[in-house]
Amino acid sequence: MHDKIAELREKRELSRQGGGKDKIARQHQQGKLSARERLELLLDEGSFEEVDVFVKHRSKDFGLEKQTFYGDGVVTGFGTIEGRPVAVYSQDFTVFGGSLSETHAEKICKIMNMAMKTGIPVIGLNDSGGARIQEGVVSLGGYADIFLLNTLASGVVPQISVVLGPCAGGAVYSPAITDFVFMVKNSSYMFVTGPNVVKTVTHEEVTFEDLGGAETHSVKSGVAHFAFDNEIETLMNVRHLMEYIPLNFKDKPLSKEFNKGTLKRDERLNYVIPEIANKPYDIKEVIKLLVDEEIFFEVHANYAENIVCGFARMGGMSIGIVANQPSVLAGVLDINASVKGARFVRFCDAFNIPLLVLEDVPGFLPGTDQEWNGIIRHGAKLLFAFCEATVPKITVITRKAYGGAYDVMNSKHIRGDFNFAWPSAEIAVMGPKGAVEIIFKREIAAADDPEAALNEKLEEYIKKFANPYTAAERGFIDDVIEPADTRIRLINAFQLLKTKKDKNPSKKHSNIPL
Repeated sequence: MHDKIAELREKRELSRQGGGKDKIARQHQQGKLSARERLELLLDEGSFEEVDVFVKHRSKDFGLEKQTFYGDGVVTGFGTIEGRPVAVYSQDFTVFGGSLSETHAEKICKIMNMAMKTGIPVIGLNDSGGARIQEGVVSLGGYADIFLLNTLASGVVPQISVVLGPCAGGAVYSPAITDFVFMVKNSSYMFVTGPNVVKTVTHEEVTFEDLGGAETHSVKSGVAHFAFDNEIETLMNVRHLMEYIPLNFKDKPLSKEFNKGTLKRDERLNYVIPEIANKPYDIKEVIKLLVDEEIFFEVHANYAENIVCGFARMGGMSIGIVANQPSVLAGVLDINASVKGARFVRFCDAFNIPLLVLEDVPGFLPGTDQEWNGIIRHGAKLLFAFCEATVPKITVITRKAYGGAYDVMNSKHIRGDFNFAWPSAEIAVMGPKGAVEIIFKREIAAADDPEAALNEKLEEYIKKFANPYTAAERGFIDDVIEPADTRIRLINAFQLLKTKKDKNPSKKHSNIPL
């Protein structure tokens, strides 16, 4: 038995070495960690249990039978983050460039299947040159097997993709299906076709970073939800994200202890809204004053900045926040903001995370660019997401709530549970000036002093409609509250809604306007 144990230990050590010390050193020279070092950082110390340590590829073409490595370019298994179980895989670039083979894919699929059976999240650390060319269609089939499981697992368990190196060609579609994508600036990239192909086909000269780097995908395309400066910061933020989300769709997110006796009014909120209606302010300052310990974990921070999405705690409870941002494009809803918000709302609803909506929206962005690119269809995604969501949903209208955007941003009419407004709220079909110019067009034109007539009608309209009280009289607003009381009211409302039950009609699945 002693010899057999010695042989086992030797084989395990070979597996741990991946492609060898030289290649691991090369990773370090590039500012990248090894596949196993990444897992050690991501998971609780000593919690990782590896599976399929001794798997090797089966290919015998192009001399591959002479090159075999234990693990075949991916480390798979299970561990914990803050004591909660997760399934993980970490691609090893030191073995065949992390390329995906038939057995490599089988390893990933095995832990994904187990994750669905046991109801635990899947975290994939991607660092791969793509499909293993020598295996041809077999490796392509392996990608499809993973894509199918990504799709079947969607809404069942949270799926997080961390891109820590190349992720190109068909490989990009697995992260794209998952719930959140993390990238590292200047060392990870994603694209369907690389710079050389782009140059051949379109004659464009573009670098790897400009085409598919972390900055590109976190600012321009929206493919990446998070981008950080290095791998350590990235993996620490994956751990942070896990604090807010549950293990599966039947689970609830973890709550932290909260002393309700510490709740008090915050007079600072009474001075957030500028006296001038068109003057911008930063909604993130409002968010920080409302949430526990002023901690807000923002998602898609640099993409479609006219809407703000992210996680926080209120009264110890994990919540998702969707807020219009008056300091960017006046908080208007456009195509990118609508899609960003819709995706976030659907994630929160899938995993039982209550939603807080902070509303200050002048409407949808006008213009041919928006109309021709489908603002109607894309705006409908955000509407659809809020309508479909059955989690607790609370809205606070801080200032503007104009037109169809009022309906879309979790209004009472689409099953908002509690809808509050600050005294500064303006709830109307459109802005006062535009409305007056339409309603009183003839009277103003016929007046001796059209400008004075416009101002007179404007004052009349503002007094009657540009306030929250008409909506409150009809019950569309549950209460008009003093801003200083907002945190207290929200925590009490979320506590009450803990036992909320709502459901949608029985169906195979809905048909969101994609």
